Amino acid sequence: MSNELTDRKFWANYWESKKGLAFAVPPTYTFHQLFKKLLGNSSIKTAIELGGFPGYYAIFLKKYFGLNTTLFDFYVHQPVLKQVLSANGLTNQDVQVIEGDLFKYQPQQQYDLVLSCGLIEHFNDTKDIINRHLQFLKPGGTLFITLPNFTGVNGWVQRNYDMDNYSKHNISSMNPSLLAEYCKQLGLQNVEAYYYGHFSVWLENRDQQSAATKAFLKTLWLTGKVATKLVPVESKALSPYIVVKAVKA
Repeated sequence: MSNELTDRKFWANYWESKKGLAFAVPPTYTFHQLFKKLLGNSSIKTAIELGGFPGYYAIFLKKYFGLNTTLFDFYVHQPVLKQVLSANGLTNQDVQVIEGDLFKYQPQQQYDLVLSCGLIEHFNDTKDIINRHLQFLKPGGTLFITLPNFTGVNGWVQRNYDMDNYSKHNISSMNPSLLAEYCKQLGLQNVEAYYYGHFSVWLENRDQQSAATKAFLKTLWLTGKVATKLVPVESKALSPYIVVKAVKA
C-alpha cells in the first residue's frame, strides 16, 4: 500500500477549483492563540511550513511575528502563490519556497520551528510522516502539527456529504494518545497532543450541495457553536482539530 493518500493531480485539481484564495491573512487566523503563546517568550527566529501551500501559516508567522519563514510543498501553483503573497503585502522575496518531495528531499538547513497544518492525515504511516518533519528541525527546536478531527460530528458530516474527501484522510491518525506515543518513540520531549477548538463543521464541496443540505449544515453549525459557548469543552465528539507539540532533544 502506498503511504500517500493523495497525489499531485489531486492537489492540482484541488487548488485550481478553489476560489477566493488570495486574501489578507488576519491576526486572528486559526491557531493564532497557540502561536502567540508559543512564540511569546521564545528564541524562535526561523520556521518552515511543510505541505502548506499556499502558505497561509508561513505568511502569518512572517507578517505578525517577523520570523524568517519557508514554505515546503511538493506542489506549488506559482500564480496562486503570487496572488496570495500580494494580498498580504509580501513578495516571493519575503517567504522562501521549496518545491520538493518530502520523501526524497535532503534539507539544506534546519529550523527553530517546523510546522504542518493538515498534512500528516494524508499518509498511511503516521509515525513515518511525523519523523519526516524532524530532519528539518534543529536540536531544541519545536515541532507543531495540527490536523482535522474527523472522529466526531465533523467526521459524520464528511462521511455523509463528501465521502470522496473523507477517503483521502487517514482517520486512524486522528488520535491524540497515539500521536503522543509516536512522538515519544521518536525521541521527542515535552510532548503534548490534544483536541482543539470548541466546535465547527465544514465541507470542501459546500458549493455543490443542495439548498436543504446547506440549511441543515448551517443549523448544525449554529447549534454546536451555541452549545460549546455555554459549555466550552474540547472533546473528541465536538472539537474540529487535533494539535501536537513537542521539542526535539
